[in-house]
Amino acid sequence: MCFNRMPPGIYCPMEFWSKGENQNIQVDFLLPTGIYLNLSVSCNASLGTIKQVVWKHAQYEPLYHMLSDPEAYVFTCINQTAEQQELEDEQRRLCDIQPFLPVLRLVAREGDRVKKLINSQISLLIGKGLHEFDSMQDPEVNDFRTKMCQFCEERAAKRQQLSWAAWMEYNFPLQLEPMLVAEVAACTRGGKLFVYGWERSTDPSSFTFQIAPDEFPITLMSYAIKKQATVFRHETMESPEDYTLQVNGKYEYLYGNYPLYQFQYIRSCLHRGLTPHLTMVHSSTIIAMRDEQINCIANTPKMSPKPPPLPKKKVKGHGSFVNGSNPRGLTVFSYFFSPQLVVQAGLFHGNEMLCKMVSSSEVNVCSEPVWKQRLDFDINICDLPRMARLCFALYAVIEKAKKARSTKKKSKKAVSKDCPIAWVNVMLFDYKDQLKTGECCLHMWSSFPDEKGELLNPMGTVQCNPNTESAASLVICFPNVASHPVYYPSFDPLYALFCDSHEQKLQLKEILERRSHTELYEHEKDLVWKMRYDIRDQYPQALAKLLIITKWNKHEDVAQMISLLQTWPELPVLNALELLDFSFPDRYVGSFAINSLKKLTDNELFQYLLQLVQVLKYESYLDCELTKFLLDRALSNRKIGHFLFWHLRSEMHVPAVALRFGLILEAYCRGSTHHIKVLMKQGEALNKMKALNDFVKVSSQKATKPQTKEMMHVCMKQETYLEALSHLQSPLNPSIILAEVCVDQCTFMDSKMKPLWIVFNNEETSGGGVGIIFKNGDDLRQDMLTLQMIQLMDVLWKQEGLDLRMTPYGCLSTGDKTGLIEVVMHSDTIANIQLNKSNMVATAAFNKDALLNWLKSKNPGDALEQAIEEFTLSCAGYCVATYVLGIGDRHSDNIMIRETGQLFHIDFGHFLGNFKTKFGINRERVPFILTYDFVHVIQQGKTNNNEKFERFRGYCEKAYMILRRHGLLFLHLFALMKAAGLPELSCSKDIQYLKDSLALGKTDEEALKHFRLKFNEALRESWKTKVNWLAHNVSKDNRQ
Repeated sequence: MCFNRMPPGIYCPMEFWSKGENQNIQVDFLLPTGIYLNLSVSCNASLGTIKQVVWKHAQYEPLYHMLSDPEAYVFTCINQTAEQQELEDEQRRLCDIQPFLPVLRLVAREGDRVKKLINSQISLLIGKGLHEFDSMQDPEVNDFRTKMCQFCEERAAKRQQLSWAAWMEYNFPLQLEPMLVAEVAACTRGGKLFVYGWERSTDPSSFTFQIAPDEFPITLMSYAIKKQATVFRHETMESPEDYTLQVNGKYEYLYGNYPLYQFQYIRSCLHRGLTPHLTMVHSSTIIAMRDEQINCIANTPKMSPKPPPLPKKKVKGHGSFVNGSNPRGLTVFSYFFSPQLVVQAGLFHGNEMLCKMVSSSEVNVCSEPVWKQRLDFDINICDLPRMARLCFALYAVIEKAKKARSTKKKSKKAVSKDCPIAWVNVMLFDYKDQLKTGECCLHMWSSFPDEKGELLNPMGTVQCNPNTESAASLVICFPNVASHPVYYPSFDPLYALFCDSHEQKLQLKEILERRSHTELYEHEKDLVWKMRYDIRDQYPQALAKLLIITKWNKHEDVAQMISLLQTWPELPVLNALELLDFSFPDRYVGSFAINSLKKLTDNELFQYLLQLVQVLKYESYLDCELTKFLLDRALSNRKIGHFLFWHLRSEMHVPAVALRFGLILEAYCRGSTHHIKVLMKQGEALNKMKALNDFVKVSSQKATKPQTKEMMHVCMKQETYLEALSHLQSPLNPSIILAEVCVDQCTFMDSKMKPLWIVFNNEETSGGGVGIIFKNGDDLRQDMLTLQMIQLMDVLWKQEGLDLRMTPYGCLSTGDKTGLIEVVMHSDTIANIQLNKSNMVATAAFNKDALLNWLKSKNPGDALEQAIEEFTLSCAGYCVATYVLGIGDRHSDNIMIRETGQLFHIDFGHFLGNFKTKFGINRERVPFILTYDFVHVIQQGKTNNNEKFERFRGYCEKAYMILRRHGLLFLHLFALMKAAGLPELSCSKDIQYLKDSLALGKTDEEALKHFRLKFNEALRESWKTKVNWLAHNVSKDNRQ
C-alpha cells in the first residue's frame, strides 16, 4: 500500500489572510487514516463546508472505509501564536481562523463537545485562550475559576426561573430620565398633549392617540386595546397587563409604573417635536424570546484571533536578599548594564509605609551578581496587617565626575544618580491567609523615572510580569518563622481584643468638619483615634479619616478598628466610593464599602461602572468582594453586563491586568452564554473596521481622498464586510440596532489616524441613520471619562430641576488605542458654519452673525425662539462643565451645534488644566469659551437684550453651585480613575485642579464670587479666543 508524502506547508502571515479573503488557497488536509489531501478551497468557506469537500474527495482514497461519520472528527491547526488549536466551531471561515500554515488535521473528537465549543467561543471573545489559565497550574487561579464558575452558573439558573416581566428588567432595562419639577408641574396640569404613532406587532393596523405625558404605559395600552376592540368589533377585550410597549426599531421598551415623560425616548421626542412610534408586544412574544435565550448555545460569528506577541530575547543574571529578623535568600536575574546594582525593599499597607525602607549593598554587574545579604525590617511579624505587601525595586547607581563650581578648587566631586530598572510587588500572606515561606521567583516590571524620583511602586500590581523570558527575575526566600504554618487570625480572635472606651469629645467636630484637606497633626490624630466611638455614633461619614490615622502596623489598633467596623452604620454611596481608594486596602474595609454600595440602583451603578472596573486593579487577590459584586449586578442587568464586558475587554492587552480581567470575563461569559453570540458579532464588526482603517491609512498615502474613498466603498461592498457590519447591536448602546451599513454614506476623516465615519440605518420609523466613528490609534479613555463626567453633571442638574440640554454622546474604548464614538447627526462645527458664511478664512472667526444666521436657516419662523433657548441652556452647561473639568485645546473645530440649537463640545484630549502651549506660551487664555458671537445668539441678535444675557448668567451660576454641592463625588471618582494610568490624571496635582475650580475650600458666597470673576474674565478676554480661532482656521486652510 502506498501513502502520499506530505510536502512542507507555506507560511501564511495574518496579512495574507486579510488580503486574500475572496481568493482560493491550496490547503493540505491530514486525515485520521494517515492520508493527506491537497485541495483548493475558498478562504471564505466555513469549516463545515470544507469538511464536506474533504469527505467527498476522501471516498476515493485508501482506508476510507475506516473513517467514521464526519461529525466524529474535528479540525486542528497551528495558529498565529504557534499553538495547536482545536476548531470546534465549524461555522467559522478559514480566513477568520487564519492558521499559521495552510494545513488542517482531522482528529477524533474527545470530551464534551458543547463544553469545548463554549470554551472555544470564550477564548476568541476575550482574546486569551482558556488553556493559558489551565497551564498556569496556580492554585489561586484554579480556586477562583471554580468558585466564580459555580457562582455565575447559579445566577444563570435563577434567571431561567424569571417571569416574563422580570426577565424584561434583566434583558431590556428601563432608560429613564430624572424627574424635573417644572415638567411634572406642566404635565399634571393636563394641558400638554402629544400624539403617538401606533402599531400592533400581531396585525398591520396602526392607531394614533392623544394622551397626557403624565399617564403611564399601561393606560396607553388600555386605550389601544379599547380602540382595537371598537374598530374590529371584538367581543372580548384583552388585558393590557399581557402587553408591553417597544420603541420601533430598537431593543428599548416602556413598562412599569413611570409616567411616559420620564422615559428617555419620550422625553427626546418631546424636545425634538417628533411623534413617538411604539409597538405593542404581547407577553407570548417576550416569553418566546426568553425561552430562545435559555435554550441558546451561541453560534459563533467569524472573529479573528489576537495577533501574536513579538518574540523577546532571553536574558540572564543573578543576586540575593534577606528580610525581617529571619534570613531570606534572594536572587536577581538581570540583563541591564550599569556600574552598580542595588535592590531596595519596603513594606506597605496601601500608600502607608509600615516601617523604614531597606536596601541591599551595591554590587558590580557580572554574569550572576549575588548579594547574599540580610535585610531587616523594623516590624514584628504579629504587627503585619493582612494586606501588607512587600515592594522591591532594582536600580543602578551611576557615578559621574562633576567639576566643582569654584575656579580655585581643581578637585572633582563624584555625583551618584539612581537609575530605576525594574520593580515588583508581592503579598506577604497568600489568598488563604497563610504567611508565605520558602523560595519565590518574581518576574519584574520595567521601571520608568517619575517626577518624585520614587523607586518603589506600592500602587502597582502584585501580579508578576507574564513575559518571563525577557523580564528581570528576583528570587527571594521567605523565612520560616515557626515550625508550623502561620495564618493571619480570623475575625473572632481580633474581636476578643476589643475594649470599650468612653472618652469625651474635645475638638473632634472642628477636625472632622474642616474644609481644607491638609494632613492632621499628630495630636489631632491621637484625638481622632481616642474618639473613634463618638465618630461611629455621631459622624459615621468620617470613617475614611479614622481609617487613615489608624496605625496599621500595630495589631492591637488593627483589631479594635476591625471590631468597630462591625457595628459601623452603613454609609452613603459618596462615602463608600471613597473607601475603594488604594489608601484603604484592608479586606474588612473593602467588604464594608461594597455592602454600602449594594443599594445603588442599576442606573446609578452604570454611572460609576468605569471607576469600579479601574478599582479592580488595586485588588491584591483574585477573589474579592468587588469582583463578586460587579458580576452579580452584570448577570442581573444585561446593559451593565454589556459595558462591564467592554471595559474589561478593552484592557486585555495590558499584561498587568490580563489575568484578572480575563478570568472575570470568562466568569461573565459562563453566566451569560446567550450573550456570547451578540458580543462576538460586535467583535467581528470591530475587526472588520480595523482592517478597513488599516487599508485606508495605506491607501491615503498613495491616492487622493476621493480615490481612497471609492476603494474603501469597494472593499465594504464585499460580502464578508456587508455581513460583518450588518444586523448587530451597537457597542455604544445595545438598545440600538445597526441594521444595514449604508456604504455610500461612509467615509473617513482627515486627521492623522484616518478615523472611519460609518453610517447605518436603524429601522426606526421616525427616520434618520445612526453614525459611528471608529478610531484606531487614539486613546479614547480620557474622552470616555470626560463624557461620563458631563453625563453625571447632566443628571445632577436635572435632579435639581435644571435641564441644560447637554449632549453627552456615546464613547467607548474597545481595545488598545481603538474605540467608537457616536456621531451626533444633524450638527456641524462652528468652524464650518463660520467658513460657509464668510468669503475669507481670515475673517470667518470674527463673523458674529454667522451662528445666528445658520440657526435661522435651520429653524424658520417660530422655531427660532426655541432653538435660541436650546443654545442658551446648552452654552451655559458647557461653559460650566469645561471650566470645572479644565478642558483644554478649545477651538472652533471641536465645538459643534445641532440644528435644533444645542451647543456641545467634542475631542477631550486635554483636561484638568493640562493645557497646550506654543513656544512656552499657554494657548488657553480664558477660563472657558464665551465669545461675543455666542452672546449675540443668546441676546437674539439684539445688542441691548440684557435680560436674556442675565438669564444665561443665572443658568451658569446655578449650574456651578449645584456641582459644588457634589464636589466630593467628582473628587472621589477622579481619584479612583488614577488606576487607569491616564497621562493627565496621575498625581494629586491633577485632582487639586478640581478642588480649585470648584472652590471647595471656600464658603458658598466666596465660591460664587470666585465663579463670577471667572465668568467676567471669560467674557472680557474672549477676543483672545477669536485670535486663536483665526490662527487655527488659517493653519487648517494651509494644510488642506
